[in-house]
Amino acid sequence: MMDTPACSPSPESKETLQILYQDEWLVAVYKPAGLLVHRSPIDKHETRFAVQILRDQIGQHVFPLHRLDRPTAGILLFALQSETASTMNAQMMGFGVKKEYRALVRGYVKAHGMLDYALKYRWDKMADANRVKAVPPQPAHTDYWPLAHYELPYAVGRYDTARYSWLGLRPYSGRKHQLRRHLIHLRHPIVGDTTHGDGKHNQFLRDTFDCQRLMLVCTQMGFYHPVSRQWLSIECQPDSEIDELLVSWQPFLTWSLQKGK
Repeated sequence: MMDTPACSPSPESKETLQILYQDEWLVAVYKPAGLLVHRSPIDKHETRFAVQILRDQIGQHVFPLHRLDRPTAGILLFALQSETASTMNAQMMGFGVKKEYRALVRGYVKAHGMLDYALKYRWDKMADANRVKAVPPQPAHTDYWPLAHYELPYAVGRYDTARYSWLGLRPYSGRKHQLRRHLIHLRHPIVGDTTHGDGKHNQFLRDTFDCQRLMLVCTQMGFYHPVSRQWLSIECQPDSEIDELLVSWQPFLTWSLQKGK
């Protein structure tokens, strides 16, 4: 196998990412909310990127295998060689990679469900400059299930209390902003979604709990290892910011999957 040339870390580079898994071919990290995966012409003034931070941290080139939107936190997978990246990209394009997410949403989601709702293609001015515009809605499927319900004694909008659900989510297709758009279709927008969400609840969470982010995190990724061909599952817990918020909400817990009440 061809060796990947090492990269010398930048002298001023001190930031690191939490490594969840690493071997000779792959490395997975926890991407914090607000961090770009790589440089983008849309955010020309940004200086922090997951690709650069990880490259400096481990001292070699890395190849991102998928994207996480800037406001989304969680598992981000990289290849350590271009050959590995090519192998994994074929698996990614064939929907062979399984992902799970956790999200805090407005309102009570009371039962498990599968949403089959096609989404219009979202154009990117830079990436889609040469793409044919006539693209029909793309099939999109999302599995969702409630993990906990919270009812806070605060009036938000026209209701006397504020209700939220902690959800498990499993997308079966990878459309742009799929989870955020599917949940707004269900009328349960993700807290902190400034594009598709509920502005009143976003403002309430910012003012009352200093919640300044999208409450969406990728917590599990499963795929066949590109070399061993064994199924590999990488898991993580939501970061401390989310954990601390949910712990502070324990007095307002009305139901949880564990307690079944």
